[in-house]
Amino acid sequence: MTTRIIAVANQKGGVGKTTTTVNLAACLTVRKQHILLVDLDPQANATSGIGVEPREGASVYSPLLGEAALEDFIIPTEYRRLDLVPAELDLAGAEVDIARMDNYLHRLRDALRPLVESNRYDYIMLDCPPSLGIITMNAMTAADGLLIPIQCEYFALEGLSIMVRLIRQLRESGANPHLAIDGIIMTMYDGRTNLAQQVVHEVVTHFSHLVYETLIPRTVRLSEAPSYGQPIIVYDRNCTGAVAYLKLAQEFIQRNKQRVADEANPPQEPPASDEQPLSEEPSPPPAEPSQIAEEQPAPEEQPPPEEHTP
Repeated sequence: MTTRIIAVANQKGGVGKTTTTVNLAACLTVRKQHILLVDLDPQANATSGIGVEPREGASVYSPLLGEAALEDFIIPTEYRRLDLVPAELDLAGAEVDIARMDNYLHRLRDALRPLVESNRYDYIMLDCPPSLGIITMNAMTAADGLLIPIQCEYFALEGLSIMVRLIRQLRESGANPHLAIDGIIMTMYDGRTNLAQQVVHEVVTHFSHLVYETLIPRTVRLSEAPSYGQPIIVYDRNCTGAVAYLKLAQEFIQRNKQRVADEANPPQEPPASDEQPLSEEPSPPPAEPSQIAEEQPAPEEQPPPEEHTP
């Protein structure tokens, strides 16, 4: 399978986007997948959440400007099969610098192209900032698929509708005509509340097959893990949050395998045929005009009118 770029994005903050990116990436490595995590958020939460200290000049800033190769900024983590391109606070300045450049929406796609062509990783996961700025737009333009984490709260559908409109605009404009939603991940789920159940029901009603069956619960352990610079499967492998993300990783892999199979064997319509079914007799050839005139039946004679006796 060729390298696939997955952007994890939502313009709303606090929906578990970075938590999902870090923990899904870590759980995918347990499933023998090679992952490159690219932190595009100037807050660098994904970087620190995986145990790496943000450093000045170590982010994707220079590759976005075309001043360096992205491969030079990849660093290994202490976790097998997981590499990282860290973020830093100065990455916020890229919003201004990239906007002045040609092809400003395709800067990240161009920087990632050599890595995609090398097929070094199974997935490149992009942790986007919680906004719809230039960096997020670059990530969505470069991505093959989009994962949208949604908190099980009241405004979930409103934020999701904005993302759907943005995807449609990127496709129709030609910036990324193949961009599609890979899946919607419900996060911070608390089954004890009616609100969480109602939100999940509404999202499933509107987006059905796009919603992952795995629900990410709201747990204290998931909140604690980033402060120790560890993914949840390292911090507490047996907690409900770790179990949920391991199930999510398995579901993610299965969905992508099914997508590859569908692309390799698209459904085919039966070819149109000019031959008539065997059960039907062939139609006779059209008759000549003279034959039509000769074969027309003579008009039936009308019976004489009955006489009425006085």
